[in-house]
Amino acid sequence: MSTFSALGIRKEYIQGLNELGIKIPSEIQENAIPILIKNNTDFVGLAQTGTGKTAAFGLPILHNIVTEKDEIQALILSPTRELVQQIKKQLFKFTKYCEDKIFLEAIFGGEKIDIQINKLKRTTHVVVATPGRLVDLIERGDIDISNIKTLVLDEADEMLSMGFKQDLNRILKFTTGERNTWLFSATMPEEIQRIIKIYMDANSPRVEINKSSLVNDNIRHQFIKTTIKQKTNDIISYIEKRGTERGIIFCRTKLGVQNLCHQLKEEGFSVGALEGDMQQRDREKAMRAFKNESTQYLISTDVSARGIDVRGLEFIIHHQLPEQLEYYTHRSGRTARAGKTGNSIAFILPSELEKIHEIQKELKIKFTEVEKY
Repeated sequence: MSTFSALGIRKEYIQGLNELGIKIPSEIQENAIPILIKNNTDFVGLAQTGTGKTAAFGLPILHNIVTEKDEIQALILSPTRELVQQIKKQLFKFTKYCEDKIFLEAIFGGEKIDIQINKLKRTTHVVVATPGRLVDLIERGDIDISNIKTLVLDEADEMLSMGFKQDLNRILKFTTGERNTWLFSATMPEEIQRIIKIYMDANSPRVEINKSSLVNDNIRHQFIKTTIKQKTNDIISYIEKRGTERGIIFCRTKLGVQNLCHQLKEEGFSVGALEGDMQQRDREKAMRAFKNESTQYLISTDVSARGIDVRGLEFIIHHQLPEQLEYYTHRSGRTARAGKTGNSIAFILPSELEKIHEIQKELKIKFTEVEKY
């Protein structure tokens, strides 16, 4: 069992980590930190959300910032504003006990661009950004990323599937020079392989977190057979039986989220919604209410829920099984955080039984059928 100190992390950071309850390095941290802390290499990390990636790239970045230099030295790109804000917040917490102040800025759409331009006029060492907003700022000449030493592409596959391909290519072209690129992705589609081939060193180290260990061992996987007509009632009776327990319900579509949210509210449940068409203000309000426990359940689409890290969720409900296998891992990984146990339960139509078998086989997990409550 390794320690952060053995990985080369300085004691002021270890103090910050301890305060956050992060005592033992995760697999990706153990493998990536010693390579990245030397900061002179490109790097590819294959790892899902929830494996501790932020600290794996964030701690080495912070260790290598030269605080006397008033310039942006590291750039972290991430697909959604929630993730951008979360990464910035986490890095800020890591620096709590550092003597020299490291200045971090978050750049994302949905907030007035002028506010962000003003923030960037102050000393900034690390920028965490969504690709679209960053390109806007580059084109306006309001951000200078010509001196960055490190470029992190976090959840690279997700950035591509959200349509950021052109923006990413422009940023990669724009920042060539002496920088190192650290790419993290849950999957390796062709487009990611192309980015690695064109923009990265062919011999850069790779770390792959064992896929079969990605679906947390502390999660019980269950399914309940239902019909389209009965599904909402079955979900209601399931959550009624769970009493005060909290959970996220995943729907495939925005409309599905809106409908289910409306139905549960009508039944008197304390519920919030997260979906792509919402205003940023409303999304943040829904997240805050869920985190501070003023709502008991959150209903969300897959993309909106990326990066949600809420402790103490007892269950995840799949209103429908996700289109992509990775999403099953992302969804179920929202429960059983920090060593606790949790339930991941899918409400399926009889015709979806085959999909259950497929998920079992691919992810090497075991589902049990639960009779209706």
